[in-house]
Amino acid sequence: MRIKIMFLLLLFGIFACSSENGNVANSSGSAIKPFPEPKIPFSPKQYVCYKTNIPIDIDGKMKEPVWQKAEWTDDFVDIEGALKPKPRFRTRSKMLWDDRYFYVVADITESDVWATLKKRDSVIYHDNDFEVFIDPNGDTHRYYELEINAFNTEWDLFLDKPYRDDNRIMFFWDIGGLKSAVHVKGTINTPGDTDKSWTLEIAIPWDVLKECADKPAPPKSGDQWRINFSRVEWKVSVENGNYMKVKNPKTEKPLPEDNWVWSPQGIINMHYPEMWGFVQFSGKTAGTGTDSFISNPEEAVKWALRQVYYREKTYFLEHGKYCEKYSRFGLDDRQFKNYIWPPEIYITPSLFEVIAKSKNGGKSWHITQDGRVWQE
Repeated sequence: MRIKIMFLLLLFGIFACSSENGNVANSSGSAIKPFPEPKIPFSPKQYVCYKTNIPIDIDGKMKEPVWQKAEWTDDFVDIEGALKPKPRFRTRSKMLWDDRYFYVVADITESDVWATLKKRDSVIYHDNDFEVFIDPNGDTHRYYELEINAFNTEWDLFLDKPYRDDNRIMFFWDIGGLKSAVHVKGTINTPGDTDKSWTLEIAIPWDVLKECADKPAPPKSGDQWRINFSRVEWKVSVENGNYMKVKNPKTEKPLPEDNWVWSPQGIINMHYPEMWGFVQFSGKTAGTGTDSFISNPEEAVKWALRQVYYREKTYFLEHGKYCEKYSRFGLDDRQFKNYIWPPEIYITPSLFEVIAKSKNGGKSWHITQDGRVWQE
């Protein structure tokens, strides 16, 4: 969705809240940038994840027949979605689950398979890699990240909240019992030939995921989790028989990496969990029947609250305080069957809470300045 920022107006000494494109001026007259938000409509990908009735041997080869019965995701797109060209190489994934593990497989087309990092918990996106992001309860806080390169070097992290929200990262947190394996169709770090792809298999134990899931893990049939996948791809050339990242001749620094994802973010930042895909778990074994994905109507009010969050963050950048009047944000007035709108906004000098109250005495939806959205 486009960033809406209104040019700062001064009327009888009162500043209006912002809502038009581009930079704006704060009270001192200096230009500021609005709080970054996705520039595409809210339309996360959807996937139904079926069970496996046989153990999966994690060897990177995807040889079990049940994998053939699982559906591929849509091909990955640029992280900004249709705003950017389609990726140069194809990437796609499959998912399965059983009572012990959540399984992910990635098929990564690659003409030159290379990697450099072999030490666990290295910053793996400095190589080409595949990344998994999991937010079990969809509140955008307390989520998991896993990155793996073609050497099968793992970097797993736990994030208390996104970087934008003053997060705390557990860099040396490990997924106990994690299994992963890579199978290269070609040769790794061998310039001069043309490789086909590398395939990655991952098994993540539910015993780890349930620690911060705030919902059943393993899931119940019909449960939905927020999940996304990303592929980092660097442009390389061959120098003295080795792969080297292509550099900008003016700066001598590597060209920016490509970021290709399953569910587009609309912004070059994977840490906007509200844009991740929806994975619905089915109790059926893959190949024995199908379940339809059931869209949750509650996501509409959650997304409307997220728009208020974005505008509040921009307003704070402009004024050093939050805004308590919804009418000043320039957002469309919305109608929700079960919730009172506009929402109520409560502020302090450094905090805000926005509440969409239930019309029938049920639970209300909340969002606060740190981006967490929940119902109570």
